[in-house]
Amino acid sequence: MSKKNAFYAQSGGVTSVINATACGLIETARKHKDKIGKVYAGRNGVIGALAEELIDTSKESARSIAALRHTPSGAFGSCRYKLKNPEQDRAQYERLIEVFRAHNIGYFFYNGGGDSQDTSHKVSQISKSMGYPIQCIGIPKTVDNDLPITDNCPGFGSVAKYVAVSIREAGFDVASMAKTSTKVFVMEVMGRHAGWIAAAGGLAAEKEGDAPHIILFPEVPFRKTAFMRRVKECVKKYGYCAIVVSEGAAYKDGTFLADVGSVDAFGHKQLGGVAPVVAQMIKDEAGYKYHWAVADYLQRAARHIASKTDVDQAYAVGKAAIEFALQGKTAIMPTIVRVSNNPYKWKIGQASLARVANVEKMMPASYITKDGFGITKRCRTYLAPLIKGEDYPPYKNGLPQYVELKNVPVRKKLNTDFKI
Repeated sequence: MSKKNAFYAQSGGVTSVINATACGLIETARKHKDKIGKVYAGRNGVIGALAEELIDTSKESARSIAALRHTPSGAFGSCRYKLKNPEQDRAQYERLIEVFRAHNIGYFFYNGGGDSQDTSHKVSQISKSMGYPIQCIGIPKTVDNDLPITDNCPGFGSVAKYVAVSIREAGFDVASMAKTSTKVFVMEVMGRHAGWIAAAGGLAAEKEGDAPHIILFPEVPFRKTAFMRRVKECVKKYGYCAIVVSEGAAYKDGTFLADVGSVDAFGHKQLGGVAPVVAQMIKDEAGYKYHWAVADYLQRAARHIASKTDVDQAYAVGKAAIEFALQGKTAIMPTIVRVSNNPYKWKIGQASLARVANVEKMMPASYITKDGFGITKRCRTYLAPLIKGEDYPPYKNGLPQYVELKNVPVRKKLNTDFKI
């Protein structure tokens, strides 16, 4: 039997460093051509496998692949698509195996969050029973930082840096205008159930009075009375109030402040803008002039201000995925292991996909101040190293230069189409 080819795909919300992971994986695979054939990428995630829409990464130059390290978003396209349980829809898995067999694929690398690790786990389980064993390696990625076991998730450090920088700069702006104009600024960040990104905003406050003055976490039930009291205290004491709010901020009964009543492709509650909800609440209760902003895609696309630590770790998990596969390992995910805080040191470890799939890591209570509106010293110690270092992309005419791959399609070998 000839050496097996590899399938790599990106899943879920993309990040500013997920392509660095692709870079690490492809560059490492190219160094082992004697053991791994071609690396095929799925066009738009696992959908690319189901639709037999594969991309031949061997058609890309070494220079283009290297440029992925400093290019944001998903170079091959991503998707929000969750495979059902084999008992519910076995046809999906039969189709995957059919495509993998047709293209001599023996390695499955899926780069994503909790739902993606679940997909990798399911494929590792069902492929063996279907008579075509696949080595499945899940690769961590999520700006939410909510995967278990790994110390942190590639993609998070850069978002954390963006949020901390943004609220610091906005704080200076509002402070300068507060006497006669805006007194409240609300910045909304991502984080459905886990408040890691919101917590990162707290890094900007290095001394008393610095922005942000209030952080609203998903883990802490929203209490309107206590919140408004704190807002008024801040305006009186500092002249203004800067707030970071997680999109997943919710009341005690679990109702999101920004629940719009629908769900996304993964079945999660679709959240609207919580920033305007909070800002209007403040206007109604206290009459303060306000401004609000939703970081949205900007926070996860901002490669120009990425954390070097994050870029290095993103590349490392891609490299490790190939190395683990060559060691014969399967149904695992590379993890980041914190060795020490001061100086900050880390290494690559591994975790079973069975322990990772569909498990969310929330903010520990010890990371949130007793009043529920800030981060503790312990949290700061955890977060601070993750935003360290700069890794600027090359610039031309004042703008960052990013690579756009040719994404040459692999010729289809199957006559049947699969309905997604």
